[in-house]
Amino acid sequence: MIKRSLLEKLYVRDGQSMQEIANILNCSVHKVAYWMNQHNINRRSISDAVYMKLNPDGDPFFFHEPKNMKEAELFGLGIGLYWGEGTKANKNTVRLGNSDPNLLNKFIEFLVKIYGVDKESLKFELQIFNNVPTEEAEKYWTKELDIKKKQLYKTRVTPSRGEGSYRKKNCYGVMTVYYGNTKLRNRLVEILPR
Repeated sequence: MIKRSLLEKLYVRDGQSMQEIANILNCSVHKVAYWMNQHNINRRSISDAVYMKLNPDGDPFFFHEPKNMKEAELFGLGIGLYWGEGTKANKNTVRLGNSDPNLLNKFIEFLVKIYGVDKESLKFELQIFNNVPTEEAEKYWTKELDIKKKQLYKTRVTPSRGEGSYRKKNCYGVMTVYYGNTKLRNRLVEILPR
């Protein structure tokens, strides 16, 4: 028999997998599963288990309750930007793309100050037309957003189809900021108006 208190400690509090518990107790995974069922201990989904393995110290973000008007404005602006410009279809990533570095800087400030996201954990993808020098555009964006080149995914280059007004406005392309965290993405989506 495996005691409920031991399973709760190892599985629930310590975040061990059933295989890890079996290894610790020198028994089979089936025995661990059997006693978890007997004690009505709910199992994690695969995505929850993967999330715990990738974030062993807990969530890599926290919600910082706005304490003054400036922080409340930043919170409102960040949610508004995500609602208006963000990609909600992807279930695992917070994404927002735009050609305006000031807008992206505000969204980054929102993620860092309101949700405690480490700026260096953000990833970026640049999309440019083929008549824009890649190195020049990447240099522009890394300077404007104060990010490191290693945070950039490979730049996507799109063939140009003539002199459109959109292309003239986007001489340095469109930059998308990515933060890969399902929980934060879901929290932001839950705040959005329905």
